[in-house]
Amino acid sequence: MTEGTRWQFVGFVAVLVVLYFLLRVGLGLGALAPDLLVVALLLASRRLRGGQAAGLGFVLGVLDGAAHPLTMGAGAVALSILGFLGARSREGLSGDSPVLLALYLFAGKWLYDVIVYVLLIRPNLAGPVSTLLLASPLAAVYAAAVGLAAAMAYKSVV
Repeated sequence: MTEGTRWQFVGFVAVLVVLYFLLRVGLGLGALAPDLLVVALLLASRRLRGGQAAGLGFVLGVLDGAAHPLTMGAGAVALSILGFLGARSREGLSGDSPVLLALYLFAGKWLYDVIVYVLLIRPNLAGPVSTLLLASPLAAVYAAAVGLAAAMAYKSVV
């Protein structure tokens, strides 16, 4: 995704973040809404350096923590790590293939869920391990499909 100006892409990422909070918190969909915050971070980290992507992940994690106070620190740390790894993976994922982008988004969302789970391994916070094996891959497929559709819509507009 190298098309468009910097400000158009910043606007695109901002729209994804606003949609995340609108769907999850404003409309009360919760887990039924796709994780557009992770999608926005992963798409943005392909254009940023490692430190910038980690900083963006931290800011997005703190914003998300305002809506979910119990997981505030875990979300911020997980998004920071994910942003850094997403920026570092740019060399290996240099193609603009939709399949590669879908796999990148799937792996990123699943890795985010694993990191948050590991950070929240405490009674009553993390939940059973089956969530990582059943619910998390389904959520990752959902986020990847929505992220791929959003990226394709952005490309067609710009």
